[in-house]
Amino acid sequence: MPLPMQWLISDEPVDYPQAVRVMEERVAAIRRGTAAEAIWLLEHPPLYTAGTSAGEGELLDANRFPVYASGRGGRYTYHGPGQRVAYVMLDLACRGRDVRAFVHSLEAWIIAALARFGVAGERRQDRVGIWVTTPAGEAKIAALGVRVRRWVSYHGIAINLDPELSHFAGIVPCGLAAYGVTSLAALGVVASLDELDQALRETFSSIFDSNHSQLSLRRTTLAEG
Repeated sequence: MPLPMQWLISDEPVDYPQAVRVMEERVAAIRRGTAAEAIWLLEHPPLYTAGTSAGEGELLDANRFPVYASGRGGRYTYHGPGQRVAYVMLDLACRGRDVRAFVHSLEAWIIAALARFGVAGERRQDRVGIWVTTPAGEAKIAALGVRVRRWVSYHGIAINLDPELSHFAGIVPCGLAAYGVTSLAALGVVASLDELDQALRETFSSIFDSNHSQLSLRRTTLAEG
């Protein structure tokens, strides 16, 4: 029997290099069978990350916030307060060994969580992320970027609850200059991080393998990983 999956929540913003270190340690432990799968919910201080497909010209203001190279897929993105990041550390060897299906499930999970707030998130064939229709046109409300090491996933998703949207102006988000970025707050949804976390927890088991639905929840500090 697998260890019960854990939901870990950090109440204080977590520096990006420290988060990557904790994820990598957890991924190695999951692979060894000495730690449970985990979803880690957190915020970062304002920063930009460059995925493995990031283009040099997509960083418009290198001096605005710290910039970190990231081993995840994707291009440039912004993280900061008011954005819920969910780092997803799952053993895909027990979940079908299908990375494309895993990414599809992450998208479905975001869409299901947004639906709890009356927001219709949608996929686009030619664009990564989850999109909504606004009076000004289509805008991105959530981003995805994952990495898989020896069939254990890490990195994950980011949903814009109420971040400072002007902070995205220092990059071309996900390399898509023709489209805007939005948030639940910008769409008129009043919600807290705790409410978004609840929506993510409640929709998870309907998307992912029910055999892994025995969960535990705890607040965590960085030292606890």
